[in-house]
Amino acid sequence: MSAQKASICKVLRSGSAEKVLDVYFNPKELSFAKQNSWKQNNSPKENVPAGEFSGGGSASLKVQLFFDTYTEKGQDDVRAKYTSKIAKLMEIDQSTVVKETGKGRPPDVRFLWNDLSFDGVITSFSERLTLFSSANGRPVRAVVDLTLTQVRDPKYYKKTNPTSGGVGGERVWVVRHGDTLPWIAYQEYDDATEWRRIADANSLSEVRDLRPGMALVIPNA
Repeated sequence: MSAQKASICKVLRSGSAEKVLDVYFNPKELSFAKQNSWKQNNSPKENVPAGEFSGGGSASLKVQLFFDTYTEKGQDDVRAKYTSKIAKLMEIDQSTVVKETGKGRPPDVRFLWNDLSFDGVITSFSERLTLFSSANGRPVRAVVDLTLTQVRDPKYYKKTNPTSGGVGGERVWVVRHGDTLPWIAYQEYDDATEWRRIADANSLSEVRDLRPGMALVIPNA
């Protein structure tokens, strides 16, 4: 990843993304996970029970972010300037409230960094305040652990570019056992011959360079 700042965006109902904030320091690493559910059919005649696929699980992204106002003029409260904007994305978005029921949900969130884009909802937010100003007692340094979890298949997100200076609109595909580049290209573009587009976007030199758990950037068609 380059020095370009990663950003956290709110996904609007139109499918476009509105930037909430740029991260203060780019993360050292990103952690992707995905689980599928398999039902075991036990049999007294089998040493290894047969497995029946019972559904795909949501992919998740875990990232640790650091924010600091200690070196900034005024030494503002790091929560007010940065981290509260992320925490607010866990609150119900009024644009999602259904008039008849009064029920709503937090907004979808997009994590953007260069060509990487991950859409989901924030399922976990934790914050540690690690430094306080000697001048006014305000917290001036924070560590945020964030988990985003998919709530719908990425192919159903509208492929529109983010607003407010964001980049991308690309998606992330988490490789499963047995996936191939032509298969992924067929799922994403309805054309297996478009696998080279994905290979180039991820600097893959061989068609068989895939490993389960690998996160692939899927560029827009």
